[in-house]
Amino acid sequence: MRLKQRPEDFQVTESWKFDEDPRGAWFVYLMDKQKLSTFEAVDRICTRFKIPRASVSYCGLKDKQGRTTQLVAIERREIELQDTDLRLKPLGRTRTPLSAANTTSNRFAVTVRDLGEDDVARLPASVAEVRRLGVVNYFDSQRFGSLKHGQGFIVKDLMRGDFEIALRNVLARPSELDQSGDAKVKAFWKEHWGEWDRRNPNPGAERYQAVVKWLRDHPEDYRGALLRTEPRWRALQVFAYQSWLWNEGVKQYLREVVGIGRLVSLRYQAGSLLFPRELDARLVRLLSSKTFPLLAPSTRFDDPAVERAALSVLGREDMGLADLAVPGTPEIHFDPEERPLFSFPGRLAVGEARPDELNRDRFRVNVAFTLPPGAYATLVVKRLFHWTLEPGRAREGVRSRAQEPRGAREQAKQAEQAVAAPPAPAAPKGYLARKRAEKAARADRRAAGKATAKPRR
Repeated sequence: MRLKQRPEDFQVTESWKFDEDPRGAWFVYLMDKQKLSTFEAVDRICTRFKIPRASVSYCGLKDKQGRTTQLVAIERREIELQDTDLRLKPLGRTRTPLSAANTTSNRFAVTVRDLGEDDVARLPASVAEVRRLGVVNYFDSQRFGSLKHGQGFIVKDLMRGDFEIALRNVLARPSELDQSGDAKVKAFWKEHWGEWDRRNPNPGAERYQAVVKWLRDHPEDYRGALLRTEPRWRALQVFAYQSWLWNEGVKQYLREVVGIGRLVSLRYQAGSLLFPRELDARLVRLLSSKTFPLLAPSTRFDDPAVERAALSVLGREDMGLADLAVPGTPEIHFDPEERPLFSFPGRLAVGEARPDELNRDRFRVNVAFTLPPGAYATLVVKRLFHWTLEPGRAREGVRSRAQEPRGAREQAKQAEQAVAAPPAPAAPKGYLARKRAEKAARADRRAAGKATAKPRR
């Protein structure tokens, strides 16, 4: 299974609401972006039009790998932007900045590629499972970009009081996977750490301008420098670690309540996730209405099983609830929140399997559904095709001759030449096999017709 081979393979449309006021201070736009994260899109807007980042608001973060539309609002500025990968359409004005409360739902249209015949055959049963059981409302890999890029959980550095290490992870740890200009900015500061009077010549360096300016005046105050980052970015670092604790706690809870024998494991960026494949009606009712807490020092439990699961995960981290804090830094804090344990995709529609034009001898399937804010569409797709992500799963598929090692191609050619009379092939069973057989049969008939035709005089 492959997702997001093309930007148009993953499309998100945000359903929204806002109180329109012709005299409001915030100009509201519909932002259409492609292959850009919400942060990158906002950075471009702020840089091009010299707008403070605090003067831009939005409802939520949308995926970079795909084409998405969402609301964005700019304080006291009316602008026009029509780039090929980023467009703004004016919608009106409002009195207050946008927040998550302005999003009502998200509609997803996803093309799932590189599927084999067995994947297509197994899909209807999996769709029925998702419709009946829903999907565990985990945070997916997108939430854990700092792990992907080798930074770890930055907030854990802060909780230990290692402010310089945290700042190095933020400012001077370029990722081999990052092909953007931000990696060059970080490579510069990695080479010139402590030389704060230097000018970073790379595009995008202005994003860290407030941090570097603070370090020029206070070279050893790494805590103060971190507090010059955007408040929303700092909150995201806390939320990333909270999200991982939530995922791990929910896994532990499901092991106890559902039983490991009825759970299937799927790989993701931060390890593995567990999903039920079968539940009795009682458990479906229980779990569909259940929440699980995002942990904070003030978290209170009313379910012993939830408490055991959450504290077990904290114990593995060698901490308790009271340790979820950054010493001497009330500006960075953990807030309690309850998150639904399951999400249920609305208006789930699965199209007919068709030949995949990007992956030879494979299929693609279009899937569409609606989710509430905060739920991950990629998890719905992964759950629908769970067997493709199970540990130890080898990719099914036919490799083309061009992809085979040269030695293997030569051996195959010699074997073909050595076989004088190959046995009759078994009757093809799959769609592609039947089509190939029909094509070969037509070619044989044409060749036979040419051989028996009378020569022209």
